[in-house]
Amino acid sequence: MLKTLARSIREYKKTAILTPILVVVEVVLECIIPFIIANLVNEMQAGCGMDVIVNYGIQLVVMAILSLVFGVAAGNTCATASTGFAKNLRKDMFYRIQDYSFENIDKFSVSSLVTRMTTDVVNVQMSFMMIIRIAIRGPLMLIFSFVMGFAMGGRLAMIFLVTIPLLTIALVLIIRAATPIFRRVFRKYDALNDSVQENVQAMRVVKSYVRENYEKKKFAGAAEDVCKDFTKAERIMALNNPVMQICVYAGMAFVLSFGSYLVITSQGMEVAVGQMSAILTYSFQILMSLMMVSMVFVMITMSMESAERIVEVLSEESTLTSPENALTEIKDGSIDFDNVSFKYSKKAERMALSDVDLHIKSGEVIGVLGGTGSSKSTLVQLIPRLYDVTEGCVKVGGQDVRRYDLDVLRSSVAVVLQKNVLFSGTIKDNLRWGNPDATDEEMLEACKLAQADEFIQQFPNKYDTWIEQGGANVSGGQKQRLCIARALLKKPKVLILDDSTSAVDTRTDALIRQGFREFIPETTKIIIAQRVASVEDADRIIVMEGGRIAAIGSHEELIKTNEIYREIYTTQNKGGDKNGEE
Repeated sequence: MLKTLARSIREYKKTAILTPILVVVEVVLECIIPFIIANLVNEMQAGCGMDVIVNYGIQLVVMAILSLVFGVAAGNTCATASTGFAKNLRKDMFYRIQDYSFENIDKFSVSSLVTRMTTDVVNVQMSFMMIIRIAIRGPLMLIFSFVMGFAMGGRLAMIFLVTIPLLTIALVLIIRAATPIFRRVFRKYDALNDSVQENVQAMRVVKSYVRENYEKKKFAGAAEDVCKDFTKAERIMALNNPVMQICVYAGMAFVLSFGSYLVITSQGMEVAVGQMSAILTYSFQILMSLMMVSMVFVMITMSMESAERIVEVLSEESTLTSPENALTEIKDGSIDFDNVSFKYSKKAERMALSDVDLHIKSGEVIGVLGGTGSSKSTLVQLIPRLYDVTEGCVKVGGQDVRRYDLDVLRSSVAVVLQKNVLFSGTIKDNLRWGNPDATDEEMLEACKLAQADEFIQQFPNKYDTWIEQGGANVSGGQKQRLCIARALLKKPKVLILDDSTSAVDTRTDALIRQGFREFIPETTKIIIAQRVASVEDADRIIVMEGGRIAAIGSHEELIKTNEIYREIYTTQNKGGDKNGEE
């Protein structure tokens, strides 16, 4: 785990190494100061002159200034290293997520990934900052103060041999009790963020069903659950402070009482006043160093679970990768499914697709119909290799899709998904997702083909109109047409519309299909639809049922031979087509 996290330090390695060095110098200087003060007190007790006092005073001022300079420098390098580490960590996680396949993403919820890139990274950043500074300063000060205390106080410093082991045992017990709670609370954080994300995305539905109070209660319950666990963990961790203070102050009380007794009875021969003041100072430094060490342990305890969650993301390997010597050219848009079966995970009991044999010629228009859960979307997701087949193979351009470079394959197969989204930016910005180098003329042509130019021209800023995140300021039909235009700009060999015209009226739907036939005849077009009207003019129509192909044929053939298709057609024509522009 540490090795994986350490890779993200990279260019901040120098500052991460420099910080402990600066801290060591700072601690050494701080621990020498009480020794000088003790000598000064003893000299004053012996009746020294002003020249001696001034000399000691100059030494103390120089030591204090140097300690301050090294402390400030350590703070600056520590801040640079820790924030840079967090930046690299988020960057590495984001880049890794971008390489994930759909199967990988299915393992993590979106809310969990957001939590890992925000809360978990902050926890690890805080731990890293403490490790390179406070975790060095605390133990070093403890050791130096302990050694100097023995050198100055002899028998008086024996109390430290009792208090430090007791504190160590208490700290270990506290951490062992708190760690499982922190592990549990971060999983609840994921659930809390999931609730927020779901509520915000479905805000229109929540308001239309007047479910605000229900959502508030649900969120309050999740927040209360997190609060209870955190409170329990913090109560356990809070025990560390009083235990530590009891031990250290008991030690200081012992030093004061027994030390005073020795000073008086030995008349300063065994323990002098200066030594007493130094021992008290070192006792206070031991207290401070133990407080620092306990803070470090608390933060590390909290961040261990966060670190493991981050490493899970960084260690996850994409299930889909480009092969060695990958093919970089696709001959045409022909598609072949050879005895294809597929299930979403190895643990799944049933196949989502079974025994699919399908052969599509380049340039054909293929319609796909079927009931909910018939695996229509699953079928087309195998073509751009969003998932890999479980059995058999899928070919594009006569070659198994697993032989192609992934970027090349997906650039040649444009998919307008059922839940396609737009991103915050102008219409031009969104269209250029299909082709970053697209000219204004190419964008205009694609939008006309997708029947989007008409409504774009009605906006005051036309193609420079700002689109809100997720396309919240355009209708469902407008969003779908912009997504189709974006896909067309890729100039693909295969165009897949996964129920992508469900929100447009039948006239616009027909115009889009007509445009496809006239302007991109060589592109293979696969249209998944719920409406028979959207596919009845296709070259062939595939009827899906239960993850299998129930029938293939033209509209006229299926009307005569397939009961499922005939029932869908009859039902829709009796009820009328009620789908329209949103």
